[in-house]
Amino acid sequence: MLFSRYAGVMMLLWCGIGLAFAQTAPVQQLPNRQSDVIKPGAIAAKPGPATFFTGKVTVLELVRPVSPGRAGVGLVTFQARARSHWHTHPAGQTLYVTQGCGWTQREGGPVQRICKGDTVYVPPGIRHWHGATDTTSMTHLSVTETLGGHAVDWAEKVSDAQFKGPSE
Repeated sequence: MLFSRYAGVMMLLWCGIGLAFAQTAPVQQLPNRQSDVIKPGAIAAKPGPATFFTGKVTVLELVRPVSPGRAGVGLVTFQARARSHWHTHPAGQTLYVTQGCGWTQREGGPVQRICKGDTVYVPPGIRHWHGATDTTSMTHLSVTETLGGHAVDWAEKVSDAQFKGPSE
């Protein structure tokens, strides 16, 4: 479901996020955090692991959940044709597209086009995927809350047959 740009910004301010690379997300500060301000380049972006992504994906983990909070934030860039595997989040997920256009799909639903300024909310436990289109890249902020220190359950790859744009 897509929300307005302004509702999306408010959702980001209130929800928080994170994109975990393992079955259980770490609940801790980023290493060597010395102040409340983290300057550009202080945190290195990492390739999205092939165990959770298809294609070229780069992940910049901006915030890990720090107790008593439970939200993490990641900036994720998908090159054309790159996408996540199917997955669920026990506490839901909010995505805010910052650049380009991509696709997202909930299991059993249609593929939806998402572009800069769009916000996507996926309720807890809903199987879904998201990524670039077949011809364009896409970057989004991923806000994911943890539940009991757990943020994501990864499943199988999105097949090439499943990876197709909206029928509109």
